[in-house]
Amino acid sequence: MTFTANWSYPTMIRFGSGRISEIGEACAAAGISKPLLITDRGLAGLDVTSRTLDLIEQAGLGRAVFADVDPNPTEENLGAGIEAFLSGNHDGVIAFGGGSGLDLAKMIAFMAKQTRPVWDFEDVDDWWTRADADAIFPNVAVPTTAGTGSEVGRASVLTEAATHRKKIIFHPRVLPSVVIADPELTVGMPPAITAGTGMDAFAHCLEAFCSPHYHPMSQGIALEGLRLVAENLRRAYDVPTDLEARAHMMSAAMMGATAFQKGLGAIHSLSHPIGAYYGTHHGTTNAVVMQRVLSFNRSAIEDRIVRAAAYLGIEGGFEGFHAFVGELNAAIGIPASLSEMGVSDPDVQQLVSDALEDPSCGGNPIEMTRENTEALYRDLLGSS
Repeated sequence: MTFTANWSYPTMIRFGSGRISEIGEACAAAGISKPLLITDRGLAGLDVTSRTLDLIEQAGLGRAVFADVDPNPTEENLGAGIEAFLSGNHDGVIAFGGGSGLDLAKMIAFMAKQTRPVWDFEDVDDWWTRADADAIFPNVAVPTTAGTGSEVGRASVLTEAATHRKKIIFHPRVLPSVVIADPELTVGMPPAITAGTGMDAFAHCLEAFCSPHYHPMSQGIALEGLRLVAENLRRAYDVPTDLEARAHMMSAAMMGATAFQKGLGAIHSLSHPIGAYYGTHHGTTNAVVMQRVLSFNRSAIEDRIVRAAAYLGIEGGFEGFHAFVGELNAAIGIPASLSEMGVSDPDVQQLVSDALEDPSCGGNPIEMTRENTEALYRDLLGSS
């Protein structure tokens, strides 16, 4: 089987090893002649970024980079990025990196010429129609992790600095014009990032699969995404140079982000406030809360989890699937608890309030209330 292909779902995707060499062509296809490459601080000084900038420069597109990106990007990062974009007279962005870099890059392209504050475009009702669609700049996405799937998303997660709340900003034209999905770019990920981002992809597929909303296409994509992660994440973690496993994980990440159009749930609504207050890695936090949420939702999802387990070749139905998640977490070094991630003495009532306001909450199969959400947090924190 060859792992090189061009896909047009949900946007144009150039998939395969070595395809970062096509970055100049991708920019041309998106109508970008003077891009600003946006990435996070950790990636900015690495060879993978330098080589990509070389390719951009060789294509006659300049060599501009912005890397003032926090792990949980805020409106302050956004403002600095817009200033760099406008002062450099750029006409588009290259979103390069993991979820934080991709999300902020998409927001810079979206917000650079808007006249309203970014919070006016939160994913609430039809707020996205407030935006001036003609003022949105194009973006090309180049993921270097396999987890968030932000490269195929029409939204970004931004943390409001004053309230520590993560908010989803949505507009259909935030979707990248072109994606270069090159699994070679993910080989240098630290093991903990391979693990955390991989479990983020698994969480996206799992919650989409369990969401009660009707979306058969997403249901099928989510199920196959679960299989790809189940069969390849440990391989990618144990043998970082296994390009076949890396390719499958990169596909699973995009599948999860496509599938969660159907909905997310308690895993994300619990995880978002923890990440916003404590700066924890999002995918890793999802993994830590996953088994507890599975148990919480059991009465509503057991039948479909039994079917998923059978498809994934996991014996034991729901219990077997639940155990598999724990075994996978342990095998790839996921912390056993929130306290191991540095979460200590939190304001549980504030976490509960934020979780219930998170838009992911509405997609959970069991209704989340103050009482049961507090019980979830206290169980995860080991407190009474």
